[in-house]
Amino acid sequence: MERTEHNRYLEDIPGMGRAVCNERKGKQPLTKPALSRAARRVPEPVSKSGSLHPSAKQTLRIVLARLEDMKAEDSVTIDLNGKSSIGDYMVVTSGRSQRHVGAVAEHVVKDLKAAGLTGIRVEGMRQSDWVLIDAGDVIVHVFRPEVRNFYNLEKMWSAGPRTN
Repeated sequence: MERTEHNRYLEDIPGMGRAVCNERKGKQPLTKPALSRAARRVPEPVSKSGSLHPSAKQTLRIVLARLEDMKAEDSVTIDLNGKSSIGDYMVVTSGRSQRHVGAVAEHVVKDLKAAGLTGIRVEGMRQSDWVLIDAGDVIVHVFRPEVRNFYNLEKMWSAGPRTN
């Protein structure tokens, strides 16, 4: 009988000779019905801080308070209930300069994290012309005034549903 390269390798490992390999071949694999009866362990939800996440209204209050503290200008809150499934509220506000826009966005994110909100995503912080903060149920747009006038998000999201 000829030895294959695989068998030679197994025989070189202590305790893994031909007898050990052949012993495993005789066992039957589990059938599908046996697998379906096996106990399934459901993982518990993971929470880093152990505290509850703030609701959409609480998150909105945190955002609006920080915007007021940071002297953000022309803040508008748009209720998205019934308009979109991306969130419950959208806040559109302006900063006076790129530096102000970046500072406002940074402080909003810092306060949201301090309140126990996780999974916050931020886009545009590097340029600070338009910073988008996705806090789950509340979406915050912080613009420079010129960029805000160009995109005019308030008009787009405040319009009622179209009828044909």
